[in-house]
Amino acid sequence: MAEPIRVLVSGAAGNVAHSLLYNLATGTVFGKEQPIILGLLDVPPRMGVLQGLASELQACALPLLRDVVATDVEELACRDLDVAILLSSQSRKEAALGVKDLLRANVKIYQGHGKALDKYAKRSVRVIVVGHPAHTNCLVASKWAPSIPRQNFTCLTRLDQHRAQVVLAGQLGVPVTDVKNVIIWGNHGSMLFPDASQATVRVRGRQAGVRETLQDDHWLREDFLRSMQPCVPAGALGTQAPRAMATAKAICDHVRDLWQGTPAGEFVSMGVSSHGNPYGLPDDLFCSFPVTVQEKTWKVVPGLPISDFSYARMEQAAKELIQEKEMALDLLFSDRKIAQINDDEKVPKAEESKLLCAPTSKA
Repeated sequence: MAEPIRVLVSGAAGNVAHSLLYNLATGTVFGKEQPIILGLLDVPPRMGVLQGLASELQACALPLLRDVVATDVEELACRDLDVAILLSSQSRKEAALGVKDLLRANVKIYQGHGKALDKYAKRSVRVIVVGHPAHTNCLVASKWAPSIPRQNFTCLTRLDQHRAQVVLAGQLGVPVTDVKNVIIWGNHGSMLFPDASQATVRVRGRQAGVRETLQDDHWLREDFLRSMQPCVPAGALGTQAPRAMATAKAICDHVRDLWQGTPAGEFVSMGVSSHGNPYGLPDDLFCSFPVTVQEKTWKVVPGLPISDFSYARMEQAAKELIQEKEMALDLLFSDRKIAQINDDEKVPKAEESKLLCAPTSKA
């Protein structure tokens, strides 16, 4: 039997992790012959929950589970990791924050995760970001982990792909497993763009195009898109237990394909680095693309025909991601400048107070 792999789940005290951890330890994700050591990471107030989860997992007597480590220390959680599944996110409901402050809180979490992974994890670690906003959090984590290849970072759009498959299967009157190759382009946000132009469906024993089978472009461009307004992962905007199971299933499928490869003739949607992508979207983003995976390495599917309508939607999603990235980096670097001012002993306390609490001008 193989050597155990070390798998971290951050934000492990939440509902998604509770649905996820058992499946990670049973062999359905990494294979029936792959032993695993699970790391559970969360903040100090949730250590009691983590310890309870660790005891429960051990009590399951799972043959592949070699150990469970529950901790609130990133150094211990990230050491020698093979896989990091990052669920951490602060919700608006938990913190009563506005949109800007919520973004600041979450990208700071992923700045810290990136630093810890860079310092302690294996260079070959595969990092899967789930915590909202996943695309921007993934970008931040990768920027603060420069020794880990950016190729090793991905983020979750599989939940959106699953939802699109369910909607299409319902319209077609077929089992959801008969719908393949649905694409999620761009961002898990207001500009989420599900694309059925390359999707196939099994009809009377043969594969056919979804678009040709439906023969209803108006429904695909209007009703289908409206039905796919973003479904934020459980925990991102509050405690939403009914979505936890679906999010956990999407994570399992994403990680399984990343670890074991995609089936021949099929592609899946993942948030990956946009650098050098074949569709002309801006570099230095993490965007959702159709990918295939072999030997734990993803590749964006090239050469798919893109209509003007589809490309316009893809560009809108990219603009949304650029705006979010710029805001996130501005927040992080402005916070760092304030910290540098606070730490500068040459700045007298009175002057420091003037810098940080300058009065606003009066009309």
